[in-house]
Amino acid sequence: MLDAQTIATVKSTLPAVAATGPALTAYFYDRMFTHNPELKDVFNMSNQRNGDQRQALFDAICAYGANLENLAALLPAVERIAQKHTSFSVKPEQYQIVGKHLLATIDEMLHPGAEVLDAWAKAYGVLANVFIQREEEIYHEHEVKPGGWRGTRPFRIAEIGQQSEVIKSFTLMPVDGKAVADFNPGQYLGIHVQDPDFANHEIRQYSLTHAPNGQSYRIAVKREAMGTVSGWLHAKAKVGDVVNLAAPAGDFFLQVDPATPVTLISAGVGLTPMLAMLHVLAKEQHQAPVSWLHAAENGSLHAFADEVVQTGAQLPHFSSHVWYRQPLAEDAGRFNEQGTMNLSTIAADLADANRQYYLCGPVSFMQFVARQLLDAGVPNQHIHYEVFGPHKVV
Repeated sequence: MLDAQTIATVKSTLPAVAATGPALTAYFYDRMFTHNPELKDVFNMSNQRNGDQRQALFDAICAYGANLENLAALLPAVERIAQKHTSFSVKPEQYQIVGKHLLATIDEMLHPGAEVLDAWAKAYGVLANVFIQREEEIYHEHEVKPGGWRGTRPFRIAEIGQQSEVIKSFTLMPVDGKAVADFNPGQYLGIHVQDPDFANHEIRQYSLTHAPNGQSYRIAVKREAMGTVSGWLHAKAKVGDVVNLAAPAGDFFLQVDPATPVTLISAGVGLTPMLAMLHVLAKEQHQAPVSWLHAAENGSLHAFADEVVQTGAQLPHFSSHVWYRQPLAEDAGRFNEQGTMNLSTIAADLADANRQYYLCGPVSFMQFVARQLLDAGVPNQHIHYEVFGPHKVV
């Protein structure tokens, strides 16, 4: 625990830290990667280029400093970050490197003096220990679970499927032929890829898209215009290639009892975690109503359409509604409405006080849908979503 003087000292410097904006974290990352370039093999350098990671870290620093007396308020964020860190195989000693460069950044940019730096060092040490302990718990959970492992494990690409013009699915089977761990629908895999054309070892997270089967995993990947890993998977990866996987992780997953109505809402490639949820609901023969709401640009970009219909047909009470923003001539009969997702179409479902809503898609889409849900009287705690980076949905 932090003493009152340390808390007061850190809080007194928060306005100066906040005034720097993400310039502080930009300086920090530039400094760290200059002195410790090996960490480029851990961090997503694409997020460095677009600024998301720098903004996210800046927001986290400010949030931590503001909640030193109420660390419980940060636990949901800690869990989300710790889960993601395990997919990157983050090690305890790397926290020391980060702490050294963070303190040096504060010193070099703000020149606050030894007392302030000592206070920030103590505060960072407490937070680092929280992450180290929680991540060790997650690593241990992964390791002792049937079919589980610690760190990374080699998997072979067993099947590649073209699911839309821009989305491919990849079925992955363990090279050792042994069982693989179960997961919660909505969780993701950390995929580690090294290629001679890459400047660094690359790590990405992709949602699992099916129910656990103990033998294999399946992910789906959208080809991004500047995507290093998605580009490799779409253009170079072939059946038989081997990649390394971290165990399934993530704090966003389906968690409902059999009597709870569920609505799965997605746009574009955001349907991937929803698809895993749908498969599990069908496998468990979920007795309450299940609604599938999806938005796509048109039929050529609508992935897994037939699979959703076939899986939904296994449920006793299933409904589906699909929006195409700009349908093609050949899309007739494949969608229900043209335009953006308008939830007034399902007003009767929104009146169900117990219904749980799971969202995934672009941040602007989730914000748009969440606002409609809240305006319709859906409680905050019934809206579940996952978003990495500095963005907020609800």
